[in-house]
Amino acid sequence: MDDTLLNLLKKVDTPTVCNAIEVAQGKRGFNAFTRGTMLASHPDAPAMVGYARTAKIAAVAPPEEPPEVIKSRRMDYYRHMAEGPRPAISVVEDIDFPHCIGAYWGEINTTVHKGFGLSGALTNGVMRDLGDLPDEFPVVAGSIGPSHGFVHVKEIGTTVSVFGLEIADGDLVHADRHGALVIPPEVLPDLEEAIHRLLDTEKLVLEPARKDGFDFDAFEAAWAAFEAART
Repeated sequence: MDDTLLNLLKKVDTPTVCNAIEVAQGKRGFNAFTRGTMLASHPDAPAMVGYARTAKIAAVAPPEEPPEVIKSRRMDYYRHMAEGPRPAISVVEDIDFPHCIGAYWGEINTTVHKGFGLSGALTNGVMRDLGDLPDEFPVVAGSIGPSHGFVHVKEIGTTVSVFGLEIADGDLVHADRHGALVIPPEVLPDLEEAIHRLLDTEKLVLEPARKDGFDFDAFEAAWAAFEAART
């Protein structure tokens, strides 16, 4: 992924990328996206784009493994997040879902991950400390809550599931307040052109609809142009 495509992906929202992938594929049916409503720590923030650094956590019950094992795995987790290709996003599945209670993403943890150079976090779990989370590190989460519970790391670098979306370590993820998707690697060569084509095509309807005097006849003409551009 070159810098031109990366900068473009940061400027457009996740629904646009979802549609553009179908343009690049030449068909409908792309389905590598989250289901359901997620919450954004910074709803007006630009989209986060990066290669997934994955892990699984739990928090409802205390860990049953020895403390030294839990501590060692926690350090391995942070090492995993600090390493790897950039840009990157931390993608963490809370295996207690849908009964998550442990707010893994608070002021300290988000600041640490931002310091590692990650671009944000995606989780089905809990976030907290809203208003104190660092700028330029958005969190897209499943819920908001006050406590960290018994949060501890269970797995590192394995495939995770976030709101129905399977994400492998290293997958290219695009996420914002709408949710998240995984960009198929085979569409990357055509994705920049597909985004521009999609945006230009949408203007054929949007620009007339925003003008005074827009009526059905104007809509019919605009829609015909829109349909022609899509074929």
